[in-house]
Amino acid sequence: MKILSCGAGMQSTALALISCEQVRFPVKHPEVPRYDAIIYCDLGIEPAWVPQQVQFIERACKSADIPFYILQSNLYQDYIQNFGVRRVSAMPFWTLDDDDKPGRIARRSCTVDYKITMIQKFVRYELLGYRPYQRLRTEDIGGHELHIGFSKEESNRSFPSRHKMFHNQFPLIDMGWERKDCYQYNLETWGLDSKASACLVCPFHRNYFFQHIKHNFPSDYACVINFDELLEKRQPQSNIRNRIFLSRSRKRIRDLTPEDCSDAQTFEYRGNRIWNGF
Repeated sequence: MKILSCGAGMQSTALALISCEQVRFPVKHPEVPRYDAIIYCDLGIEPAWVPQQVQFIERACKSADIPFYILQSNLYQDYIQNFGVRRVSAMPFWTLDDDDKPGRIARRSCTVDYKITMIQKFVRYELLGYRPYQRLRTEDIGGHELHIGFSKEESNRSFPSRHKMFHNQFPLIDMGWERKDCYQYNLETWGLDSKASACLVCPFHRNYFFQHIKHNFPSDYACVINFDELLEKRQPQSNIRNRIFLSRSRKRIRDLTPEDCSDAQTFEYRGNRIWNGF
């Protein structure tokens, strides 16, 4: 099987839509197959534009007769209930120690725990029909591809699968496509003005992101404030005792100034600067 791990951002959206297009034009982008399944994990705390992009992909897959699945993977509620009480999946928060020395929590297991592992289990138990603890059949050992939407500028993030069933594949890197190429394809071929996908509380967001949702999506902003105040009040169940922040400026989100938020990531498209959504 050839499976797409779909985050519904610019890159994986492009892969999903290219796959749908391959139904009609099978040699246009030979690096992208007609997927046997496209799987999206709903983290429960995505920016408002992500569900819209998910719906767009779902409609395209239905027209192309490509199976599209949505898995519920509630990172936000797990953190709200368990952070500081019991161990939770590691996120790369920004930190300050007692001497105001900056740092960062190095481990990042949230993507693996709330996306990749869930997709692997879904394929194993739901699509291939395995029972719990059943040994892999010989034909399934290394017999399936998991496609991931890292683009050319993210090639350093490409990694081999640790799961016996899968080989990881990175079609956009093979095609030499960058994020801007995915944006152009989504817009010009499908009419979709796409943005990046990452949970609202991802520490890799620029400060501009938090300002943008404050002014445009107040309910999303309220979730971010709630989460950031949780980090202010509690400590993780580990040996970390530094102050923890969502913002790379190591300020509380409520205290960010307009000057802090002048850090938007953009790329050029037809003479205009386009914000990538991060």
